[in-house]
Amino acid sequence: MRHDRDEILTEMGLGPIWRLRERPTAVDERVAEVPAAAESATARAIHADSAPPTRARSASSAESVANAVADSGREALISRMDWRALKEAVSGCRACGLHAGRNRTVFGVGDERAQWMLVGEAPGAEEDRLGEPFVGQAGKLLDGMLAAIGLKRGENVYIANVLKCRPPGNRNPEPGEVARCAPHLARQVELVGPKLILGLGRFAARTLLDSDASIASLRGKVHRYAGVPLVITYHPAYLLRNLPDKAKTWEDLLLARRALGESGAS
Repeated sequence: MRHDRDEILTEMGLGPIWRLRERPTAVDERVAEVPAAAESATARAIHADSAPPTRARSASSAESVANAVADSGREALISRMDWRALKEAVSGCRACGLHAGRNRTVFGVGDERAQWMLVGEAPGAEEDRLGEPFVGQAGKLLDGMLAAIGLKRGENVYIANVLKCRPPGNRNPEPGEVARCAPHLARQVELVGPKLILGLGRFAARTLLDSDASIASLRGKVHRYAGVPLVITYHPAYLLRNLPDKAKTWEDLLLARRALGESGAS
């Protein structure tokens, strides 16, 4: 009866709905492997796209070398500038992004053959407006500090900052900004030829000593920058917020005065 039923269904063009699948032949297996192979090729292509091409890496490396050479050439050029050329270079500097937001560059002020050179961190809003370092309340405090040891702004004192342009919102200087501006400061030190440098604040200390050490660990000692005695102390703006540390700064000023005397300067 079963056989007759199957024959009738076959004659009507209606084969069995369910049929046991036969094992694939070798040809079927090869065909079945094609999607897997295609998937592997796609994966390899995606991996290749995600990995930096050798040519791109080479271009990036070449660009880095070119930038390093350009920076080296720029530093060499700055190191030969006189006062006039250096001031013009700073005024027109576009070596980092800070130039886009500045009103004025803040080059430096004072006696260009001074025995004392004071180095701060970066201009604030008033400095950016006036083009002079250490104005406003911090500047008044600095003037008082100088007066306490018999000095006066502009007389045997030269004042400059690590950065010549104001960082937005008075934020901390970034390493790239410091690196691009440091050659200007180095040349200022060479041109002034001070007998002593007073570094004011963390970023001045970091730049002059190439150190991330705290002010607390650096103060109270005589360091050297390009052979010049260097004393580190707190920034006047910090002292305005931390009055008890004024006593420590007084100690640092006395240390600086002694170091200057020991260097043979009057």
